[in-house]
Amino acid sequence: MASIFTKILNKEIPCYKIAETKNCFAFLDINPNTKGHVLCIPKNEVDYIFDMESKTYSELLDFSKTIAIAIKKAISCNRVAMTVIGLEVPHAHVHLIPINEMRDIGFKHKKKCTDKEFIEIAKKIKSFL
Repeated sequence: MASIFTKILNKEIPCYKIAETKNCFAFLDINPNTKGHVLCIPKNEVDYIFDMESKTYSELLDFSKTIAIAIKKAISCNRVAMTVIGLEVPHAHVHLIPINEMRDIGFKHKKKCTDKEFIEIAKKIKSFL
């Protein structure tokens, strides 16, 4: 059965797309820790990030770096944190989270955004790519 991320890739579920390459895709997390929280995924559905082929793994990390640099320029924050947990969705993914303090990286404090806010955040991040 396809993961929710594969369904996003197949346009069965809408998303706030940030960028894509031949093998990677980035979109806003709709349940963000902070405004500007982005998920980067490989297009090929692999459950565990360390099961990915080395080439795709490297592409995903390079792609994530590019997106993180754009996030840092677009969103007021001290850093862009990167985390890979992988328990909630069986499709490898990198969380890029703009942070100002350690609690921003925790998954307990979520931000609510309107559709308009998501669209504006995505547009701003994309403008720095």
